[in-house]
This record gives sequence, C-alpha cells and structure tokens, in this order.
Amino acid sequence: MNKDIQVYNDSQSIENREICNLLALEISSNLPEAENKIWHAHPVWFLDGNPIAGYSKLKNSVRLLFWSGQSFDEEALQNEGSFKAAEVRYTDMEQINTKDLSRWLKKSREIQWDYKNLIKRKGVLERLI
Repeated sequence: MNKDIQVYNDSQSIENREICNLLALEISSNLPEAENKIWHAHPVWFLDGNPIAGYSKLKNSVRLLFWSGQSFDEEALQNEGSFKAAEVRYTDMEQINTKDLSRWLKKSREIQWDYKNLIKRKGVLERLI
C-alpha cells in the first residue's frame, strides 16, 4: 500500500481504520494496475490519470466513491454530486460486501467518464469506455 495512504488509514479511529484498510486492500487487489495516492486529502486510485475510486472519512461514516459510479446501474450506490459519481457509506466493516465491491471495481475499469480532462473541456464530461 502507498505509504501516504497507510498514514491516512492509521490516523483514523480503530473502527474506521479497519474499514479503510479493507477498502484499500480490495481496491488495490481488484485494480492492481491503478496508481494510488492521496489526492485532495483522500486516498484515490487512478487509471491512466483518471480518478476511478477512493474513500474519505466523513463525520459519521467512511464514504467509498466511484467517479463514474452513476453509470454502473447498481442500486446500492447513491448518486453523489452533479457529475457521474456515486457512493456508498460504511459505519462498520461488516457492512462491506466484498463481492459487490469487486463487481463495482470491475465496472469502474469498464465504465469511465473522462474526469482527467474536465477542466480542459470546461466542465463537460465525455465517456471514455
């Protein structure tokens, strides 16, 4: 795991650290080719410079975010923001269904919107895959 991501995870409460460590392990296992780093203060995984998945500590939960998740057609993922992102929030490790997570991560590789060039395109998202 990226050392900065491990520092992020280690800074969480015991319960949230377990959630973050499991998410990092699952994301890295399912997207081994993805670059991962702290981006905007949170762990994020990228494919060819495009943000794919990441997580962040919120007040009462850990949010797992998929930048193109609204296109995954998955009921468990809730729309987030005005672009194509979708999220799921966890308050306990037992809530994480690794089969669902693996499926979502597969879709994150197969279904991508071009966030990398969002500013260059003046806020217009284009489908990559």
